[in-house]
Amino acid sequence: MKKEKKKVESEGLGDTVAKFTELLQIDKLAAVIAEALGEEDCGCTRRQEKLNELFPYKNKKSKKEE
Repeated sequence: MKKEKKKVESEGLGDTVAKFTELLQIDKLAAVIAEALGEEDCGCTRRQEKLNELFPYKNKKSKKEE
């Protein structure tokens, strides 16, 4: 039986890119490369947050409105 994931709507471009990289397993490759280079983190989370900040989707309510 397949494990179903809860569908989470993207807040901005960063979330969409993260979903895409997860689908193609690029996120796992980035983590392996970062580890091989001695880095603690691949930077994916920071990049996701920055892209969400720079390119938010306008159809979302602001957190203050919720």
